[in-house]
Amino acid sequence: MFNFFKKEEFKIVAPVSGELIPLSQVPDQVFSTKMMGDGFAVIPGSNRVVAPLSGSLETVFPTGHAVGIKTKDGIECIVHIGLDTVELNGEGFNVLVKQGGKIKAGEPMVEFDQEALEAKGYNLVTMVVFPSGYDKAFDLGNRTVNAGEKLI
Repeated sequence: MFNFFKKEEFKIVAPVSGELIPLSQVPDQVFSTKMMGDGFAVIPGSNRVVAPLSGSLETVFPTGHAVGIKTKDGIECIVHIGLDTVELNGEGFNVLVKQGGKIKAGEPMVEFDQEALEAKGYNLVTMVVFPSGYDKAFDLGNRTVNAGEKLI
């Protein structure tokens, strides 16, 4: 009856269905050397990106290629869809959320036209990095995951 006072369990879920890989395997030095923070990546096998954790939508790029989320405990997370996809100026992306809103882990944030973007030569590996507030190591290995699947 009083479950609305219950604190939500902290969890990190897969942002997209596909092949989970360590950041060190991302073919971009900014991500692979963890310049923006530690995290993980998924080579997408689907076109819908969900929130990897619950929080407020601090930054929603109009181009659809990236979203920044901050938890109430101050953990900052960036979801970055693809390499160099900012160049597309939003082409092939459909943003489903608004900056300033709240989101729960597993809720849809962005859809993208995987076929069209890959046909243009874009690598759609999707990175989840934590610039601040989360200091545990990401040792998740390589495996197939489903969007919304609990990783941590």
